[in-house]
Amino acid sequence: MKRSWVSNLIVGGVILILTLFLGLQYNWLRQASDAERGQLQKRVEMNTRNFADDFNREIQAAYFNFQMDAASWEKADWTEFNERYDYWKGKTQYPELVREFVFIGKDASKSLKYNFESRVFEAAEIPAEIAPLRAKIEGEDSFKPFYEDAFALVMPVHKADKPLEHILLKRTKDGAPPAMHMPERRGFLVIVLNQEAITGRILPDLAKNYFGEGDFKLNVKNKADKAVFQTADGVSASDANATLFSLSPDNVLFFADRGIIRKIGGEQKAGVIVNKRLESRTFTHTETGPDGTRSGTFKVEVQPGSPAIPGEKSTMRTSVIASTDNGDDPWTLNVQHVSGSIDSFITGERNKRFAIGLGVYFLLVGAIIAIVLSALKSKRFAQQQIDFVSSVSHEFRTPLAVIYSASENLADGVTKDEAQVARYGYLIKDEGKKLSSMVEQILEFAGARSGRKKYNFAQTDVSEVTRAALAACAPLLEEMGFEVETSIAEDLPLVEADRDALSSAIQNLIRNSIKYSNGSRWVRVSVEQADGRIRLSVADRGIGVVSGDLKHIFEPFYRAKDVVDAQIHGNGLGLALVKEIAEVHGGNVKAKSEIGKGSKFTIELPLSEPPA
Repeated sequence: MKRSWVSNLIVGGVILILTLFLGLQYNWLRQASDAERGQLQKRVEMNTRNFADDFNREIQAAYFNFQMDAASWEKADWTEFNERYDYWKGKTQYPELVREFVFIGKDASKSLKYNFESRVFEAAEIPAEIAPLRAKIEGEDSFKPFYEDAFALVMPVHKADKPLEHILLKRTKDGAPPAMHMPERRGFLVIVLNQEAITGRILPDLAKNYFGEGDFKLNVKNKADKAVFQTADGVSASDANATLFSLSPDNVLFFADRGIIRKIGGEQKAGVIVNKRLESRTFTHTETGPDGTRSGTFKVEVQPGSPAIPGEKSTMRTSVIASTDNGDDPWTLNVQHVSGSIDSFITGERNKRFAIGLGVYFLLVGAIIAIVLSALKSKRFAQQQIDFVSSVSHEFRTPLAVIYSASENLADGVTKDEAQVARYGYLIKDEGKKLSSMVEQILEFAGARSGRKKYNFAQTDVSEVTRAALAACAPLLEEMGFEVETSIAEDLPLVEADRDALSSAIQNLIRNSIKYSNGSRWVRVSVEQADGRIRLSVADRGIGVVSGDLKHIFEPFYRAKDVVDAQIHGNGLGLALVKEIAEVHGGNVKAKSEIGKGSKFTIELPLSEPPA
């Protein structure tokens, strides 16, 4: 008892420790998932931002590199422009980005188109796709550097009546934002872009560079919410997004190469900032032109360290004199995890890992339970074997004692009467047959369980086998005074069966009915065909079987407690053999019983397959 209590405590403790580890694992997985989610979110946001910065930088290089004052256009001196074009073309990875350059002067009828072969601007009519730009540019309150309908960048060209780096900011008396006096605008340089170069080369290259692992899908939409580029369908939400075609000065980084300055004239030109990260400041300005006055909010680049705005009298170096901060970035990059979102991916990964841990937990707990059940079953079988040995010993003792006593009397010459000698001989013979029957039953069971028993299957008539089994048991039935009732159907289909094994099973059931008759002298044997099977039944009106024992009676060595208490001889192998024989024939055996009213055992056998 003490050993059992300690074993149960150890098993319970092991399961409790495994459960504790499972809880700790879930907590660790949750913390690790939160950390992984944060890292992945930061990484995708950084890659998205770098993607957009690289794209915008490529567009900005094509835009700000060609920022020139009106002098070159008025003098028709294209040297500076060509140097700028050569420099840009040598630095960019995508020279096919720019399709053409068109200059639209202040006079609507005047336009110049750049000839890439002769490297000069030639007079030409305004291309139809960019003709509406002039009206749009002049009619809008704030300047836009990119027009998607014409797919072109627009650079304002001003008359440099004073150095751009010395624009005076005057502080007003009422503290209002300072006014900035802008130079006169003389026209626009339209840089027509090649959309196929952007969607076919630049965006795929950037997608491969920053999201080449395939964990994220990308979608670039224009202002009309139409996809212009995507790596996969179904980008419904975004884990990160960024604007493309952003030309605002706060994220502009110019070429870090002073060579262009030397090529363009030896000293730094107005509007060219080399190797400087620019700050941006916003203020209101008033611009007066021939067609009236208009005002708006401008963003101006300044080098770090410039005086604060407003100030008493302060100057700052500038490079862009056009507003680009109008909140009208035309393209948006959306990045979404292939799982639907980063949260969905992290949750799925956490659940997957926890499911693996849970599976290991159940495997270990199941193994422990299986070991415990196996140990308990082995213990029960061991106890049954001990009971079997005890029972068989007792069963053997009685006939052996009778044989010993009778043979001793014969040997000692206690009686010489022929009739008495004959009685002793029959007694020894009967007890020897009992011993032989018990030994045969034990050997038969051992052979069946070991798999060494050979069965001789053949087409068999179950009705004939049943009659033969009844005939074999007839002497015992007559001796015990049993009334035998039979109901054996004729012309039953044949079955594949071992005749001797099937007869042995029937005889076992009949002997059980005799053994457990409890004074009732009645047994019924029936054979019938039902539901496509042959049913062979043996019923009696004996002591019956307790419902709790009914599910165990076919187990080897099992004997019900009330049977043992009643000192009814047996070894617990008869019904186990019946079950073994029924299953070998592809059938089964069932039992119905009621205490005090008797039992009914039914063997079901499948019909033989008809010959092909």
